[in-house]
Amino acid sequence: MTALVEKSAVITGASTGIGRAIADKLVVEGWRVFGSVRKEKDAAELQSALGEKFSPLIFDVTEPEAVKAAANDVRDAIDGHTLSALINNAGVAVGGPLLYIDPDELRRQLEINVLGPLHVTQAFGPLLGADRSLRGAPGRIVNMSSIAGKIASPILGPYAMSKHALEAFSDSLRRELMLHGVDVVTVGPGAIKTPIWAKADDIDAEEYKGTEYYDILIGMRDKFKEVGEAGLPPEDVGDLVHQILTVRKPATRYAIVRNKFFMWTLPRLLPKRMIDNVLAKRFEIPVRKKRS
Repeated sequence: MTALVEKSAVITGASTGIGRAIADKLVVEGWRVFGSVRKEKDAAELQSALGEKFSPLIFDVTEPEAVKAAANDVRDAIDGHTLSALINNAGVAVGGPLLYIDPDELRRQLEINVLGPLHVTQAFGPLLGADRSLRGAPGRIVNMSSIAGKIASPILGPYAMSKHALEAFSDSLRRELMLHGVDVVTVGPGAIKTPIWAKADDIDAEEYKGTEYYDILIGMRDKFKEVGEAGLPPEDVGDLVHQILTVRKPATRYAIVRNKFFMWTLPRLLPKRMIDNVLAKRFEIPVRKKRS
């Protein structure tokens, strides 16, 4: 594959999990991949593992100036051609009952999962085709949402809020970028076997000791780990993203969930009050009877 036709992609949060799986897949398929990490040691490990087709970018998605500097580096590397793809994957999951959560924790969640993709898209958008001086076809953006982008679970309200916002961002952005021929596709995974589930122990239940949610939080931490262990392999998401980037006309949104009918299709059809009761039972939230 010559440099003139070489496909190129930027992936945020490429060090582990879904981002790493996407990078692996695209490199194997011959793409030139630029992957963002926050630590030098992760950059070195990825470079060694993925070889000359991979170039690490060191930045935090919450730091706009660092993101812009990385975009300039990519512009130089692709030498007057358009970037084929941008995958907004970097994110975190913040948990806690909304009645008591520290607003600063919610602010951090939104800063990373919502403003982060905005910073990255604004920096790399010109390379995808908004800059008409570049040669080549317009690229595509893939925004990594979640099943939580459509179905909000208790105790994960901050995370669900951020992913609902990302869904709206994706839809508005897709309609705006029709002007430049840049498509935007959303991917909403269910449970995937990634380190984010292993971090369930990081939820500081002690912060909520003395509240009515303490015992619920303790129980949910174990459930989160069980869900993660039963999740789909991240390689499945890598395969899906490659498909999205190579088919002629992808759908606007993809759900990738184990037991898709029961975990995705059916909950989207049932009344929300029924889903409320299902989730309360699943997460062992005692339901106080209302007065008649």
